[in-house]
Amino acid sequence: MLMAPTPMSALILSCFLISLSDFRIPSGQAPGQGGVTPMPPVASSPAGNPSTPEKVALGRKLFFDPRLSGDNRMSCATCHVPDQAFTDGAPRALGARGKQLPRNTLSLLNAGFRETYFWDGRATSLEEQALHPIQSPDEMNQDLKALESELSAVPEYATQFRSVFGTAVTRDAISKAIAAFERTLVSRDSPFDRFLAGDKSAISEEARQGWEVFQAAGCIRCHHGPTLSDGKFYRLRPGAYDRGRGAVTGRPDDWYAFRTPSLRDVARTAPYMHDGSLETLEQVVVFYSRSAPAQLSPGLPLAIEPLLGRSYSEIGPLVAFLESLSGAPVK
Repeated sequence: MLMAPTPMSALILSCFLISLSDFRIPSGQAPGQGGVTPMPPVASSPAGNPSTPEKVALGRKLFFDPRLSGDNRMSCATCHVPDQAFTDGAPRALGARGKQLPRNTLSLLNAGFRETYFWDGRATSLEEQALHPIQSPDEMNQDLKALESELSAVPEYATQFRSVFGTAVTRDAISKAIAAFERTLVSRDSPFDRFLAGDKSAISEEARQGWEVFQAAGCIRCHHGPTLSDGKFYRLRPGAYDRGRGAVTGRPDDWYAFRTPSLRDVARTAPYMHDGSLETLEQVVVFYSRSAPAQLSPGLPLAIEPLLGRSYSEIGPLVAFLESLSGAPVK
């Protein structure tokens, strides 16, 4: 009998199934030690967009402003809700005119530590990422020139942009301000971070057992570092209608591959997978442990194989461990 579903184990159990062949623990290091590290308190800013309190305040204001959408009804926070770990809790997001989009909304928490953005990695900076949904016809459907004019007509915005950037309202400044705000969205004060810092009572015995399973089963191969993500792209399940990373690079080897999501605050980021198609832990476990196919219809191999040798009794400890990765809510 499977335990009650939770959001966390869904993503992590997928990593049970990935080959361990290209993961190596450094010589002399105990398994997992150094593989998962505490979250840094802040994300560093690029040289071309240094952070200031005033810039962050402007970015926050823009993030919650529906004027960034073509019909003035959607803001960035429509899909990235602070109370839901900056996701929307839906299988797939709703875009302009209520159109259902093809992918699940990724959390913006810890976005400042990533090297690529979106499930397919099509953006390589937060500044670039900020403008993608604004100008996408399927998402916020806003013409950037029209947005510059609209915000310039707001005296408070005109004053703030001049003060922060020394310029009028421009799309470049809009993207930099939003990126500066998004870099402040950092997971903090999780029980597991306190455990890593030496407080062995910060997590339960069951969670400690789950941490051992997490390492021994190879989950740490893809979910490591401070965000518990290697930032790489894998084919984990069928989804032939969406070519994922392959649509960006044009390389057949990247077809249907999607970025490893972070496990930070994952208790708050259900549902799972790039298309939000798996709602419960039970669905994910059944798929990955027993039902994963060997290849997609075009003959491309998946990066997984059914984990027939693992015990279902490990699910409970893993869930407890993953719950320990959630800290104080970020607003």
